Order: sequence, then C-alpha cells, then structure tokens
Amino acid sequence: MLDRLQTLEDRYNKLNEMLSDPEIVSDVTKLREYSKEQSGLADVVQAYREYKDVNSQLNDAKEMLEDKLDAEMQEMVKLEIDELAESKEELEGKMKILLLPKDPNDDKNVFMEIRGAAGGDEAALFAGDLYRMYSRYAEHQGWKTEVMEASSTGVGGYKEIIFMIDGKDVYSKLKYENGAHRVQRVPETESGGRIHTSTATVAVLPEAAEVEVEIHDKDIRVDTFASSGPGGQSVNTTMSAVRLTHEPTGTVVSIQDEKSQIKNKEKAMKVLRARVYDKFQQEAQAEYDENRKSAVGTGDRSERIRTYNFPQNRVTDHRIGLTIQKLDQIIQGKLDEFIDALVMEEQANRLEQIGE
Repeated sequence: MLDRLQTLEDRYNKLNEMLSDPEIVSDVTKLREYSKEQSGLADVVQAYREYKDVNSQLNDAKEMLEDKLDAEMQEMVKLEIDELAESKEELEGKMKILLLPKDPNDDKNVFMEIRGAAGGDEAALFAGDLYRMYSRYAEHQGWKTEVMEASSTGVGGYKEIIFMIDGKDVYSKLKYENGAHRVQRVPETESGGRIHTSTATVAVLPEAAEVEVEIHDKDIRVDTFASSGPGGQSVNTTMSAVRLTHEPTGTVVSIQDEKSQIKNKEKAMKVLRARVYDKFQQEAQAEYDENRKSAVGTGDRSERIRTYNFPQNRVTDHRIGLTIQKLDQIIQGKLDEFIDALVMEEQANRLEQIGE
C-alpha cells in the first residue's frame, strides 16, 4: 500500500509541475484533464503526507525512550507514543478507503426521476415533498437544479417529475436514493384522522456524455405533439412537445416543459442518453450484483429503502437499520446523516470484500 501511495504522490507532484507549464496552461483540454486528475489525488496525497509525518514523529519518540530519561519525561513520551500510534492507525484506515476503486460515475451530474406510486393523490403529494427535499439538499451542497419535465396534479404534487442536478460529485452522494420511498401520515383530505401509507419511486441516473453511449439518429423515432397540462387539457396550440423513442432498447422520453420544440428536443436527448446509459449499466451489473455484498441502494429500484413517518417525526432507512427522529429537518433537505451513513456502510463492505 505504501509503495502505491508513494507512486500517487510522485504523480501529484509531477502534475503540479505540468500545470505550471505555459504550453499546458494554454491548452484548455489538457489543462482541464490534468487539473481534474490532480484534484482526484489531493485527498489521498494529503492523508499520505500526514501519515509520513506522524510515522516520523512516532519513530523519534520511540528513540527518545531509549535515552536515559527521568520518570516524568518517560511518562510524557509514552503518552505521546500512544497518541501518535492512534493517529497512525486512523490514517491507515483513511488511506485504505481513499485507495478503494472509485465508481467512474461518482463525479457526474445526475437526472432524478420521482414518480408517485401507490396511494393516488397522496402519493403524488409525497413525490412533490421528495422533489423539494432533494432540491433543498442540492442547495445546501451548492449544486444547481433544473426541471426537465413535470407532470403535476394541480394540488402541489407530481405524477412524475424529472430534474437535473449539476455540481461536484453529485452522483457519489445521491446514488443511494434509488428505490421506493414510503410515507405514513394523515392526508389533509382524511376526516377520520387515519394514517395512510403511500409510496413514491426515485431513480438516479448519472449524466452520460456522447462518447459513453453511442446513439445513432437512425435509431431514434421523433414524435411531436401539443403540450398538455394537468388533466390532459391542451395548454399550447403549437406542436412543441417532443417524444423520443430509442428503438433498439424501447426507451421513451417525452418532454414538454419548454415552449420551444428545439429546447424540448435538447432536454429529451439528454434524458434519453442518461436512460440508455443506465439501462446498459443495469444489465451489465445484474450479474455482478448476484455476488456483490456491497449493493447498498444502487440495485433493484423496486426495493423499499426508506419510510417517512410523519406522526412520530421519524425516518428509517431499512438497508442499514438507521432511524432518525428528525423528519421535520430531513424533509427540508438535511440528508447528511443518512447519506454519510450509507457511504460508510458501502466502504466498510468493500473493505471487507478486499480482506476476503
């Protein structure tokens, strides 16, 4: 491990030199490529440098014990050794995690698709709550959101909403949100005060570049139609809405959010590319997942992953058995406790697999 870390530090230092080279600075493509590589190495190199510093201090302290010291000084040195040994162990664990193979999609933007499932209007309202929860979480992270398509119910909910989140390492945090989310609460329309259970599904798709998934024009059928609002009534007399069908996979995307057919087609193409890429990924991963122990929320999207219980102000993530009595805060986008716990669980499982 230490040899590999030294190689990474050497590469990091080389990248520093290269990024000061006027020829590279003037080449936008190379500058972006090397800057991204350097940024990806920064955390592990910093941890390795801290490790070397702590290890050097530890060796010096052990040498001091061999000298003739009075009892008080000897006790102080022993305490320092204990503290340094603990720091060294923590840094070793941190470096092991940083050296784990990175998901190639982790630094990508995402498309999130939320749909009301079981529960009628209440499920659609819950889909709206989830959309606002993720929008606020994105805002806390400094990310940007853009609605690609929304099919609203007219009462503050959504039958379906598709939106893009753009920022740093978006997929690495939101990929665990794939699955069925369940809500338990008393609907506003319920006169008897009974608790109803409804569900909404969330899909998180990494944005795909053209080079990652090849889609030929001849494989896409383009249909145009007039936009419609809640209930199906026409809201636009022009044929601005666009439906793209990728015939080889049967993937269909309909977008009518913009008044311009060109803009709708551009949005639809982005979503289509992400869905086709995701479909290929899901198929390729299906076999792997059969033997994979670390599939935390990135596999079967029909899996019920989380329950939001409003009467008890409680949210439970069923994959890791974590319950937090802060639903009022979580629904406002404060998702860090869940996401951090899911990341740690995934890392622990992967480390365990490596150990085997």
